[in-house]
Parts: sequence; C-alpha cells; structure tokens
Amino acid sequence: MLSNLVGVLFDGIAYGSLLFLISVGLSVTMGMMNFINLAHGAFAMLGGYVSVTVLSRFGVPFLPSLLLSFLASAAVGLVLERLLYRRLYNASHLDQVLFSIGLTFMAVAGATWLYGPTQQPVTLPDWLRGQVSLFGLDVGAYRLFLIGVVVLITVALGLLIERTRFGAQIRAAVDNPTASAGLGINVSLVFSLTFALGSGLAGLGGGLGIDVLGLDPTFPIKYMVYFLLVVAVGGAGTIKGPLVAALILGVFDVAGKYYVPEVGAFVIYGLMVLLLILFPAGLMRRKA
Repeated sequence: MLSNLVGVLFDGIAYGSLLFLISVGLSVTMGMMNFINLAHGAFAMLGGYVSVTVLSRFGVPFLPSLLLSFLASAAVGLVLERLLYRRLYNASHLDQVLFSIGLTFMAVAGATWLYGPTQQPVTLPDWLRGQVSLFGLDVGAYRLFLIGVVVLITVALGLLIERTRFGAQIRAAVDNPTASAGLGINVSLVFSLTFALGSGLAGLGGGLGIDVLGLDPTFPIKYMVYFLLVVAVGGAGTIKGPLVAALILGVFDVAGKYYVPEVGAFVIYGLMVLLLILFPAGLMRRKA
C-alpha cells in the first residue's frame, strides 16, 4: 500500500514537472508580456517532432536531440514573434486568442500532412529505461530524469530572471516599456528573446514528454487546457507559482486516475475550481 502511494506520488511529481516545463513559457508571455498565446502547445509539439525526427531518421543521441528541440522551437518562436506576434501586443485579448488559435490549427494541419495522424514512437536510451533504487524504493529512471531536468531548469530560470542584467531588463521592459527604452534598453529585442526562451522551453518539454504525454498532431489542442490550468492556478508572470500549481495538479491528476478511474479525469478540474475560488489571482502573483 505504501509503495503504491509513493509510486503514485512520484509519478505525479514527474508529470507535474513536465507540465511546468512546458507551461512556464506561457506564464511569461501571459503574465509579463500580456499576450494570451494559445498556440504555446504548438511549440511543444514542434520540439517533440524535431526530437523524434533526429532520433529515428538521423540517429542523433537522445540528449543532443533535446537540445535541438529547444533550439528549433526557440528559433521558430523568435521568427514568429518578429513577424507576427509583435503586431498584436497592443491588440485586444480576443484578437490575440483568435490569432493564436488559428496558428494552432495551422500547426495541427501541418503536422498531420508531414507525419500523419498516428502517435509517434520514441525509443529511450538504455540508461533511462527500467527502475532505479532510490532510498530503498524502486522508481522509474526516466521520471527521475524528468524531475532532475526540471529542478535544474527552475534554478537556472530563477537566477536568470532575478540575478542577471538580462533578467533586470525583462522586468523593467515589462513594468514600464517607455521608461526602459529611455534608459537605453532595447525593449523590442528583450521581448523577442524572452518569447524565444519560452518557446524553446516548450519545445524542450515536448521532446522530453513524448514517452509520457505521447505525440500526435492533436497535441496542442489536447493539452492546451492543462497548460492554461497551470498558469491560471499558479499565477501568470511567476516561476514559483506555476511550479507549485503544476506539481499539485500533476499529483492529483495521477492519483485521481489511479484511485478513482471512473471520475479520475475530472479530479484536476474540480481541484482547479477550488483553488481559483481560494486564490482568484493565482497561488502567487508577480510583484511589479
């Protein structure tokens, strides 16, 4: 009984870590850049397809394939931000939603045309298969790897936003773009690089999550609500908020599907309603 509980808890943390990795970029664009980007899942899907392609067709090892997933999604995000997204920064939220949903459907159609409608298989390296003994308990090696990657990325993001010159420029550009430009900050470039970073993290999450979330052309639509839940419950514009929300939602989602499979799919939505009633502005709010 105890081992089952620990296993569910561990799987929930791994699942929540993956949701956080993909969602944190959406938290930045929604909370800091004030842009509702419902096409965020499309960047995660792009990273997944890049990883699958270089793994299966070109024989690239697993870890370099993840780096390529990040770089490809970041590059596409940078190009789209410069060409399309920036034209809608001052538009209404309805315009932003319609634009990003249209982009999502275009991504779904493009992925279906290139790869077909079926799930994409992925073969993990031997060192990520099977179980690992941790404090006397057997846990999945791949899920342990997921948690480790997210811990490293969370620490790196926190240091980037809070302790670097670029992080200070992001905060300044978000809080007062006019004053920031007057102080010599290239606000346009800062926004572009921030958007590219969020897109790249989504792509990295998409590459990492193939074995857990699966990968097919409906991916951006299938998980769109989950990414929005993480940001809405955690609080847009923060790192800690979505992290806490993703872990809570991940654990309850896995536990609900394991212990009460008849209604398990609805547990996460019930928890969302409860948390938003208790914390209508999210678990944590960004300080201006």
